[in-house]
Amino acid sequence: MSAAEGPLVVGVDSSTQSTKALVVDAATGQVVASGQAPHTVSSGAGRESDPRQWWDALCAALHQCGEAAHEAAAVSVAGQQHGLVTLNARGEPVRPALLWNDVRSAAQARRLVEELGGPKAWAERTGSVPGASFTVTKWAWLAENEPEAVRSTAAVRLPHDYLTGHLTGLGTTDRGDASGTGWWASATESYDDQILDRVGLDPALLPRVVRPGEVVGTVRDSHDLPFSRGTLVAPGTGDNAAAAIGLGLRPGTPVLSLGTSGTVYAVSRHRPADPSGTVAGFADARGEWLPLACTLNCTLAVDRIAALLGLDREAVEPGAGVTLLPFLDGERTPSLPHASGLLHGLRHDTTAGQLLQAAYDGAVHSLLGALDLVLDRDADRTAPLLLIGGGARGTAWQQTVRRLSGRPVQVPEARELVALGAAAQAAGVLTGEDPAAVARRWKTADGPVLDAVERDEAALTRIAGVLSDASPLLEREAGAR
Repeated sequence: MSAAEGPLVVGVDSSTQSTKALVVDAATGQVVASGQAPHTVSSGAGRESDPRQWWDALCAALHQCGEAAHEAAAVSVAGQQHGLVTLNARGEPVRPALLWNDVRSAAQARRLVEELGGPKAWAERTGSVPGASFTVTKWAWLAENEPEAVRSTAAVRLPHDYLTGHLTGLGTTDRGDASGTGWWASATESYDDQILDRVGLDPALLPRVVRPGEVVGTVRDSHDLPFSRGTLVAPGTGDNAAAAIGLGLRPGTPVLSLGTSGTVYAVSRHRPADPSGTVAGFADARGEWLPLACTLNCTLAVDRIAALLGLDREAVEPGAGVTLLPFLDGERTPSLPHASGLLHGLRHDTTAGQLLQAAYDGAVHSLLGALDLVLDRDADRTAPLLLIGGGARGTAWQQTVRRLSGRPVQVPEARELVALGAAAQAAGVLTGEDPAAVARRWKTADGPVLDAVERDEAALTRIAGVLSDASPLLEREAGAR
């Protein structure tokens, strides 16, 4: 292990498919040790995971870090947003967690929006119009479909809450992750009793929302983890809020994240409330706001198209006329929870590489369509897009974003920005610093800037036209006539 200049901290990223842990020098941002372990997600109608896998993966990742983890003074956990974790009186999962990309609660989402005043009222109240991704709709689905599970539930948690609770033995969450539930009101920064009453959820089952920068506890002695006695535990947060910290974002800087899901977001000083539901009015983990738009189909969907075509993911070819909407798991932006993939414009001379490029175009089009709504009116719309996530280093992704946005693109050299953001939060509880300022000191956003190219207006217009014309088909539930 390299000699560290300052205290060591641990940042954790518990994502959809794996958990990563980084041990970071709080003075310099140098990663001195790392570990990673996988977990599984169910297939079929739902998307579920056993939360105990997350804990096992966290333990495995920390043990891979070795002595460096034992020397750490603080730890913070960032996790996938929206997931519904139900625990019994012994603190064990009642059933597998319903994940963010489980869209079975689409009907409950529509009904809740209608019953509590419509989209505008929800946006003003919670900052967001809940869709099938939101935790509140998943609880409503569970109450209707598995009432015995609801009766057995003694605590409701989000994924990051579950792991933080295992570390400390306490029930806590933070404003960033709580803002993605649908039962936390951004207008009052508190749980909304009327919403909870509507879905039959006792507020006593929910975790305490801690303040930014608060030490939520210390790591319990009862775990066989490589932490020393008294290791501080920071609030943690959702993955997108952690990535915003990890980039050291200042208000107005746009981010486009290419992962299993795709997101566009920016830090804002103004509380967002978009009645269209395109932009989720999330809080950030520092006391400001994080308006965000999310798509369900991004790198995983495009990789699936490449696999079906028997192509490497970079084997794209230019070509006009073919449109592919890769909505393989339903879609959140635009709100089409029952959609499937759609191909239009296929000709005899269409190549497999052109089909793959069309899949990239369809995925990026959905993200860029929400970007103007995410950014404040005073944001610089010519500034480089910060491109992060698993797809950010792919040439095909980079070139597609440049061509369809017409903006320069900056690719930060730092990897694992969610875990780095969690580490910066852990450093902040030690030093009292703003964690975003910690990340800026670490220079996490530094990286090459790719120049802007002329925006492909013809492709944007064609994709928008196909999407509009096909909306009745895409909105139809499977099996409906």
